[in-house]
Amino acid sequence: MKDVLLLLTDGFADWEASYVTAVLNKPGTGFRIRTIALDLEPKVSMGGLRVLPEYSVKDYQPDAKPAMLILPGGTTWLEERNVPVKELVAFCVRESVPVAAICDATTFLARYGFLDHDRHTGNSLAYLKEGAPEYQGEARYVDAQSVSDGNWITANGTAAVEFAAHILEKLGVMEGEGLQEWYTIFKKGYVPQPE
Repeated sequence: MKDVLLLLTDGFADWEASYVTAVLNKPGTGFRIRTIALDLEPKVSMGGLRVLPEYSVKDYQPDAKPAMLILPGGTTWLEERNVPVKELVAFCVRESVPVAAICDATTFLARYGFLDHDRHTGNSLAYLKEGAPEYQGEARYVDAQSVSDGNWITANGTAAVEFAAHILEKLGVMEGEGLQEWYTIFKKGYVPQPE
């Protein structure tokens, strides 16, 4: 069983990772979701869900390399208190652990130079540049709902389903027609019947 880390901040956007966590945590996928935060205090999502993290960033010592780090967006990503998260991201980069970020979590990554050398997206290029003045990745920005490039998956805040699809594909949980059918169900609410 491989761990997928879900990083929780105060005010995290609970819906942005909900599609993918529900699939990954199913029996038989080979994955399990583990929550991590700056500390072990409960984190309250934008929707009012109170979640008790399993690990703290400061004390995290994995038994085995995690399969992925997922960073949902939220209301506090640009606050200084979240700076220590960059060490967890740097650990993932060193260990070739894929990192998936959506919404304001992409701005956090841009602020610390993680997106300067790979294709990526975010809420918008202007938004990334405003929230991350040090950002140097403009030439690699892609105006898309979600982008997967190497060990990075990035998405804008309206792309929870696309974000999930890229993660499921990257981890090998779904692919091809099965992934397309899953995506269509959650994006359109139905599967078109063949004519």
